Amino acid sequence: MSNHYEFTSTLKAVWNKSVQLYNDGNQDCETYYNKQEKAFLDSIGHSAREVWDFVDDSIRYGDPDYETFLLLASLRRTYFLNVMKGAKSDVIIDTVDLTPKSEAVAGITWLPRIIEKARAKLRGEMSDDLMYCCGGDREFCKTHNLHPSDFLAFVMDHFDDDEAIIDFVLSRSKTASQS
Repeated sequence: MSNHYEFTSTLKAVWNKSVQLYNDGNQDCETYYNKQEKAFLDSIGHSAREVWDFVDDSIRYGDPDYETFLLLASLRRTYFLNVMKGAKSDVIIDTVDLTPKSEAVAGITWLPRIIEKARAKLRGEMSDDLMYCCGGDREFCKTHNLHPSDFLAFVMDHFDDDEAIIDFVLSRSKTASQS
């Protein structure tokens, strides 16, 4: 069992180790963690690949930062522990299972896809070739004045309510266009 009180400091240590190994040229995230670190990641509903994806994008593109990773990891952890009761899903969502990137709802391209990705992120159902908060997701969030964690939190709170999610994005988009 994970020490929940030390969740943030343990995750930060895992992040820092990942950054060091990545910068040292190790691209095999499956070799990054010892037994205790793997058990910690399992206990919060994460995988080595998820951490690696964020470290990779952070180092290569300067975005997302650690704080964004922490916020998203915290939301996933909360959903995993409180909604899923710590049980992993048997479902794996692959890229071909998602709505195409060019599809739109309410005139907003990418929205159907990012809703699906947010739900899959919360349930821990993303395959290794998917990442919530990838470059496309970040561009969507920037365009619509959303922090990726705000969007993920809203989806968590309105999981099965597409209309509420669409309205949320539309309300933020109006704010973005007025700035």
